Amino acid sequence: MTDGTQPGESLADIPKRSGRDAVVIGGGLAGITTALALADAGVRVTLVEGRPRLGGLAFSFQRGELTVDNGQHVYLRCCTAYRWFLDRIEGTALAPLQDRLDVPVLDVARPEGRRLGRLRRDALPVPLHLGRSLATYPHLSLAERAKVGRAALALKGLDLADPTLDTQDFGSWLTAHGQSARAIEALWDLVGVATLNAVAGDASLGLAAMVFKTGLLSDPGAADIGWARVPLGELHDRLARKALDSAGVRTEVRTRVTSISTDENGRWSVQVPGETLKADAVVLAVAQSEAYDLLPEGALDAPEQLLEIGTAPILNVHVVYDRKVLSRPFFTALGSPVQWVFDRTDASGLREGQYLALSQSAAQDEIDEPVAALRERYLPELERLLPRARGAEVKDFFVTRERTATFAPTPGVGRLRPGARTKASGLYLAGAWTATGWPATMESAVRSGVSAAGAALSALGRPRPSHLFDVEEAA
Repeated sequence: MTDGTQPGESLADIPKRSGRDAVVIGGGLAGITTALALADAGVRVTLVEGRPRLGGLAFSFQRGELTVDNGQHVYLRCCTAYRWFLDRIEGTALAPLQDRLDVPVLDVARPEGRRLGRLRRDALPVPLHLGRSLATYPHLSLAERAKVGRAALALKGLDLADPTLDTQDFGSWLTAHGQSARAIEALWDLVGVATLNAVAGDASLGLAAMVFKTGLLSDPGAADIGWARVPLGELHDRLARKALDSAGVRTEVRTRVTSISTDENGRWSVQVPGETLKADAVVLAVAQSEAYDLLPEGALDAPEQLLEIGTAPILNVHVVYDRKVLSRPFFTALGSPVQWVFDRTDASGLREGQYLALSQSAAQDEIDEPVAALRERYLPELERLLPRARGAEVKDFFVTRERTATFAPTPGVGRLRPGARTKASGLYLAGAWTATGWPATMESAVRSGVSAAGAALSALGRPRPSHLFDVEEAA
């Protein structure tokens, strides 16, 4: 691994020589982004991660011969920071975007022949790009479709800088703008639950407006969907580590930070087992509860607010069949507990049959249910949705649970999310839960790393790389 030392020099000598050193605590997307951006600007960086791998909550593991993602992660064309990240680690080709937004929507409550609807765009300016799709969407009545259009225009007119939006819930706003329970289920929550990890009634209007304005109402191609065609570990661990090594970042996994403090000269000391890392800047790119535990006194005016940022779970159901039961790469469902289903056969390395991954967001009611109960619920649902599954043999069934997958996007959460800078000189925060303006997504994590790196570079008197400035402008 590249450590940036000179001949005859040890790692312990580096802080004494450079005078521009940073320690990034946390090896998720926020931490990786921060480390890369700082290293690109000539800062000597040590990245410390407690897990045995990089990638945070977007990772892969082995199950027999399968390479399994802990959950299905997607991004949109409007996710400019995550797209920069993919390019920076040379992974863009491995996580391509759709040519045009196209989401198959199956409703098992409708008669055969009317079950499939599609949300897709045309090559027309906003909002006409979705006009034909909405006009022919079979899961809403004609009157409901008309009211959806009016609500979308009202949403487009909201000012995302208005702090009062964060105090309201999205569901009440939708109801006040003529949206029926069916419209909320069949359209607004179809998108919102997957991006916000909350149903409309539990979500901040500010965050929901940001998602829909940016994704559906800003640019015709903004909502085109991208996802990894390889295991997430290939991107967020192997390629990320390769990029970090090439940038001269010292990366230490299986290494937990026990404390951080400053010395009499204002330099930071980061304590890890068997070593004290010295730095001019420290970035806490960890979960909000871990950041709270490590923050020195006085770093934030109200550090207890970090603990008030709630969390929301995501459940993933994994099913391996002995044959192909799904002909499209993914679909989403109505009239069923099933939300989004992705074909992960090729990415997992499965040689025979088909492997489907079900991503179940806002899963508070199911996250702790036994596997047997989930099997009884979801296998019959897949048979209802996919006729070819009815005669197929289930070769494997398992679940992965992320109990704290995201921060909860509840009304009022915006006032709790801190920015990158703290009151402690040289100490910065990063993570999808910080004040990026986005919900807890890969995009938010990368943007937080950009912000933390930018703040640190300004304080260190280092020029920001042009690509970092470009991402900030896009943000």
